[in-house]
Amino acid sequence: MTTSSLPSWLHELAEIAASVRAEQLAPRFPHPPEDARPAAVLLLFADGPDGPELLLTERAATLRNHAGQISFPGGGSDPADGVGRAGAIATALREAQEEVGLDPVAVEVFGVLPTLWLPPSNFAVTPVLAYWHQREQLEPVSAAEVGHVLHQPLDHLLDPDNRFSVVHPSGWRGPAFDLGGGTPLWGFTAGVISRLFEVVGWERPWDDTVERPVPGSL
Repeated sequence: MTTSSLPSWLHELAEIAASVRAEQLAPRFPHPPEDARPAAVLLLFADGPDGPELLLTERAATLRNHAGQISFPGGGSDPADGVGRAGAIATALREAQEEVGLDPVAVEVFGVLPTLWLPPSNFAVTPVLAYWHQREQLEPVSAAEVGHVLHQPLDHLLDPDNRFSVVHPSGWRGPAFDLGGGTPLWGFTAGVISRLFEVVGWERPWDDTVERPVPGSL
């Protein structure tokens, strides 16, 4: 695809997006079963006051699934969204507008990653890559879904001092990020970010032997 309308720091990501394989982003559960429910999330990049950033949300503490966790804007597909690539884009943009008030007109979609399986909720999640040309500060629209909006600088996410591994009593282990607040970024969202940064060549060497327990597992 053309990258002329994107900032130079996103060119490589835009160029490799179509060739990224599901196994590179979710090596344990790359392919959803046939009965998985379609969903999409938005990986929205922007130029912020502290440099390139990624939009994240802290889910409301009252939600039934993944309460209080850091995640991408997104959710389950509606029939009106359609199917395939166009349907995933429609779902991701609609959910972001409903959750945090993002104006879809200000967003340029530049890639769609492979659909991944989220076993706990049996969602088939398609990550949509986009750039936000008219970046502005956002706030939660639906307090029932979103507790806080995080305009997270990429430099903070890539800092090795903010990287560690989380370990569950079951033996599950995965990458995580210290965002500087009380809630770390871990789980599905952290896995996608960590492995995508590695694929595109943004990752800085970090010590994955530094471990913390999964939040709430003790």
